Amino acid sequence: MAATLNCRAQGHNDTVTPVFLTSTDSIGKAVGKADSIEVVSTVGKEALSTAYADSVRLVDNIHRNMAAWHPDPQRALWMALVLPGAGQIYNRKYWKLPIIYGGFMGCLYAMNWNNMMYKDYSQAYLDIMDDDPNTASYNKFLHLGKKIDSSNEERYKRIFKSRKDRYRRWRDMSFFCMLGVYALSVIDAYVDAELSEFDISKDLSLRVEPAVMTVDGRKSVTNIGAASFGLNCSLRF
Repeated sequence: MAATLNCRAQGHNDTVTPVFLTSTDSIGKAVGKADSIEVVSTVGKEALSTAYADSVRLVDNIHRNMAAWHPDPQRALWMALVLPGAGQIYNRKYWKLPIIYGGFMGCLYAMNWNNMMYKDYSQAYLDIMDDDPNTASYNKFLHLGKKIDSSNEERYKRIFKSRKDRYRRWRDMSFFCMLGVYALSVIDAYVDAELSEFDISKDLSLRVEPAVMTVDGRKSVTNIGAASFGLNCSLRF
């Protein structure tokens, strides 16, 4: 199918060159565009497929590296000594961090509270021991309506002294407990790294079964009279 354009300019004898427009050109352009779209679509699918395969491969490598992770015990030990909890991070045992830092926070809180009470009772004991009536910080420890006079002064002296010593002892115990948490974190990091290669698979088993044994220890016998009966204990590890 073709269309012909033939026209003549007014006042001139020049003839305009005919131009032929065919539907074949438009069809070819449409086909070329469709081919380019198909190529782009194919390339996009291949790129998505490649990206997905790479991501799956990356995840598999991460899981494989996590499963094959064997920490160095010496490095875990030194990291735990320098910074509490760093050994557990190195061993990738992140769930232990709240336990360790929770222990530290609890010990610090107990040490601070006991130290505050120790100072208060120490000051009260000093005030009740002197003869200055202006120093009476011990009154805040008395029940409502209670007063200290000569009849109960010695008893309150003993009370304040015993409580002062008690809170001082508890403060010191809190400090040693914090040192214990620190020591446990270091030991845990080292032992955990040492046992990272310990076999805990299902092949670990103890099997006990009856057996017929010969004098030389072989299980297969030809002469039943030369055999002995017993239990065979086998440990697989």
